[in-house]
Amino acid sequence: MLLPEAVAKQIIADHQRRPRHIGALDGVDGVTLDNPGCGDQVTVWADVREGRLTGLTFTGKGCAISQSSASLMTVALTGKTLAETRALAGQFQAMILGEAEGPADLGDLLALAGVSRLHARRKCALLAWRALEQALPRAD
Repeated sequence: MLLPEAVAKQIIADHQRRPRHIGALDGVDGVTLDNPGCGDQVTVWADVREGRLTGLTFTGKGCAISQSSASLMTVALTGKTLAETRALAGQFQAMILGEAEGPADLGDLLALAGVSRLHARRKCALLAWRALEQALPRAD
């Protein structure tokens, strides 16, 4: 599913200008990843309690795609169970890689669907999500 281009651009710009869930979480180790191709960097903190993502924050620097993707990720996943988090992350990744159309339940994350056509930008959109993968516990 695609959002109208104007709506997608507005969502991306809003999350770039006013990112949500910024800053470190106390008592949680952050995972930092870099995209050496463009200089983007993101650190993700994930607080998991009783199988649920109770806190998810980030800091970073880089392009509008990487930073808005991180912000959108924190909004979409906070409060989800680990199973829900992994399922949504898989759907998002498939959409960005052009392997599947994003389902409607991705909500505002659909704003990034157009990135699938921009091969050089895919890594930007997935950077925070890959950091989240590493930050989550291995077992549910």
